[in-house]
Amino acid sequence: MSEKNSIRATAREADTTSPDAIITAMYDAISGQGGERDWDRIRNLYLDGARLIPTGVRANGEEGLRVLDIEAWIEGARPLFRDQDFYEVEVARRMDRFGNIVQAFSTYECRREPEGPAWMTGINSIQLLRKDGRWWIVTVFWDNATGSNPIPHAYRPAS
Repeated sequence: MSEKNSIRATAREADTTSPDAIITAMYDAISGQGGERDWDRIRNLYLDGARLIPTGVRANGEEGLRVLDIEAWIEGARPLFRDQDFYEVEVARRMDRFGNIVQAFSTYECRREPEGPAWMTGINSIQLLRKDGRWWIVTVFWDNATGSNPIPHAYRPAS
């Protein structure tokens, strides 16, 4: 384990005890009223070298993706979180596990209030690794739903 991961591994150990715990922590750590987030808690969830990859249609109509490390993602997210209330809530999940790896398709809704209406939905494809006695996020790869790209029935909340 690298020294950086060793230091981070001691913070919020409950966040990393299971695939469910780390996915729940991922959503909880970015959600809240406008203001700073606990960036060290967020960093603690991600393996060194982890990638966050938003994809889909950009505001200018181009399709594309960006590949970010956690520090680049924080830099881009910080102004959004500072200036407005933001709650990303998991509403459904399909998960597969083999040994020390997990792949989860996690359907989310973005809201301005915890129980408010969704202004955006999508799916996070989350890859996890069990290493050094805990779970780590390796990749979060996501796409937002649109009129031409709706959430498939299999990934919607159970009725």
